[in-house]
Amino acid sequence: MVALAIICISALIIAMSVAIALVLLRGYRHDPGHTGQLQLAVGLILLTTVPELLRIALPTLTRVGTIERSFFVTGCELLGLGVILWAIFGGET
Repeated sequence: MVALAIICISALIIAMSVAIALVLLRGYRHDPGHTGQLQLAVGLILLTTVPELLRIALPTLTRVGTIERSFFVTGCELLGLGVILWAIFGGET
């Protein structure tokens, strides 16, 4: 029962982050000259969707241990945060 709840929560996290990213991408498509929304979408995917998929896929499909999985997940989250910060503070002028 707990495993089913965890799977449902993971699916909800992935669905919500992809939905938000799609809204950002739609805004970028209306004005492709400004890449801030595209950067935010990429950062969001790297911060939420990819780490959640890594948490599921790495132990299921590979022999990666807990420490290595944590390293990959945290690295992806840090990269996502960096992209978001770049979009907010260091992007276009």
